[in-house]
Amino acid sequence: MSPAWFGYLTGRWEGEVLVVDSKGFNDQTWLDDAGHPHREALHKVERFRRRDFGHLEIQLTIEDPKMSTKPWSFVLQFQIVPDTELIEDVCENEKDAQHAVGK
Repeated sequence: MSPAWFGYLTGRWEGEVLVVDSKGFNDQTWLDDAGHPHREALHKVERFRRRDFGHLEIQLTIEDPKMSTKPWSFVLQFQIVPDTELIEDVCENEKDAQHAVGK
């Protein structure tokens, strides 16, 4: 299997938690919006859990033995905001920041 931009994902349920396992990345993308690099050895595990009706929790574990000495994890918290519009994310050859500030 050739390395891919977003890797290859498999998902499974562990009780009420959706676990998404991602491997097989190429090293041409960034780890985050700040531009932190990764290598093809990157392995991500995301655990999606609905705490209740209005809250989503994602635990993300990142392992990249060519970039760090051990895996590291963090938790993201999301809250449903009813009666709001979704914001469009525009990305046209590095022009997305221009669109985000309304220029």
